[in-house]
Amino acid sequence: MSAAKATYVYWLCLVGCLGIVTKTFGQEPVRSRDSSSTEPFKLIMPYNYGWSTVKEGESIGFELKTTGGKSKEVTYSIVNGKVPEMKLDSVTGAFSWTPSYDVADRLITSVAVSVLFEARNKADEVNSQEVVFKVVHTNRPPVVDELKPFYVQFKTQNTYRVDPESVRDLDNDSFVFIPILETMPEGMQMSEAGQITWDPSIAQFNILKAGPRYVEFYVEDQPFKARTKARLKLEPTQKDLAPVITVVPKQSVFRIKENSLVNIKFYLSDPNGDDDIARFDFVSQNKEISKKALVKNTETNYEFIWEPGFDFVKEPVDSVRFSITFYVIDKAQNRDERVFNFVVGNTVDEEKRNEYWFNLYHEAMVSARDLMDQMVEKENDLKRNYRKAKRGKSQRSVLNATMGASTGLSPVIAKDKPDLRNQMTVIGGTTVATIGTLEATEVIGKSIKDLLDRFNYVLEKKTELQGKGDAFAREFASKTARAHPDFVKKLDAFKSSMSVRGLVALELDANWVSKTQATTKEIRKYFKDYMPLNESAN
Repeated sequence: MSAAKATYVYWLCLVGCLGIVTKTFGQEPVRSRDSSSTEPFKLIMPYNYGWSTVKEGESIGFELKTTGGKSKEVTYSIVNGKVPEMKLDSVTGAFSWTPSYDVADRLITSVAVSVLFEARNKADEVNSQEVVFKVVHTNRPPVVDELKPFYVQFKTQNTYRVDPESVRDLDNDSFVFIPILETMPEGMQMSEAGQITWDPSIAQFNILKAGPRYVEFYVEDQPFKARTKARLKLEPTQKDLAPVITVVPKQSVFRIKENSLVNIKFYLSDPNGDDDIARFDFVSQNKEISKKALVKNTETNYEFIWEPGFDFVKEPVDSVRFSITFYVIDKAQNRDERVFNFVVGNTVDEEKRNEYWFNLYHEAMVSARDLMDQMVEKENDLKRNYRKAKRGKSQRSVLNATMGASTGLSPVIAKDKPDLRNQMTVIGGTTVATIGTLEATEVIGKSIKDLLDRFNYVLEKKTELQGKGDAFAREFASKTARAHPDFVKKLDAFKSSMSVRGLVALELDANWVSKTQATTKEIRKYFKDYMPLNESAN
């Protein structure tokens, strides 16, 4: 073997080995910048089992990849379905998402979230893939804030209710209170509703006076049984403390519209025992607020349920402002109160407005129905007149021929009597001329041409009204369509189409009244798409 040939074989072997090494380590051969791939440009997703399922509050992440295409410079984006928590690096394709806790809930435990990813290379090739993420609800245990102390009196059945504002469940689950018996003194009881009762003995009260004590309990949500431990401080008291009002919701300003419902819940408690509460009531700046709006559920639970009517705000003002003070008094005249400010804005009565628009729609359809009835009557009348006119013309032609024949015979009958012959000629000629004139103008009957013209116009107008009436009845059959601004404009146009040209020529009576009542059935006789109020409202 020659030296040149040996060198050639050596380089072939070297190139083959490099190719094997490149394939082994998963590296692609280096391509020149102007080379193009024959494979189509495609976006690749990590399709492995359960990769698109994620729980609320947990993170999911992966990298988007592409294959093929004419360029390796790729930009990634989300074109549809993106939520604020989603993050996508447009260059590397790194995607991450931590779903918030409000995606699913306790009733709908899983929610599908569709996201459309797109990849675009520098050669302007585009490929997209849809991913449907399954977000699973994550239950969270209840949250317990710092509790107000339980002030205990001696020789008294003390009652304490856990403040509803201090306990909440972020998933809106209902919850119960479960006592930890090891931490509770003898005789103390706690209900599932969070009410604690205790009548301490003298020894227990003396221990309490020596220093505050604590009891513990669980707040457990239902039905998931997630628990949070809470601690309540016990302190002695020998004075009569004022009662306390707890309000749900916590807001003190209510900005509402007329016909909007206001519901405020009040929970009353007294450190000296709930039986020490003497009265709970309110005073309003606006005298239209009835005392019946305050509903008593129990001795310690009240609700303020009030709904201002559509006539609460009187014209010309657009809103009414006033305050209501709720107060509680115990037997020692100790007092606690809460003040709420209300701003009630004027609003439109949707039912009355819908009824108003329907009345315009109904009146237009009634007018169209009446005009259709009147034109049907006129059509039938013109048909009868046309038939009579045709018969009248035939009879007049016979009479004309008869009188003409009599005139032609007059010279023969009065041959020897010139005076009589002239008289007959005058009489006969006058008769023929008169009858001929009557035939020419058709005064004796109706003009056939005039009847046909009016008959054709009635048919044309009736067909036009039928088409426009059907379109109007169908387009504005629903209250949503009638609330559109175009309704009044099209209503005027429809009414204009019912102004018949040539009312005198058609001999239509302006004071014509239909013989039948304009019921739904009668209107639908011509316009089948007409909808009455009770049907269109649905």
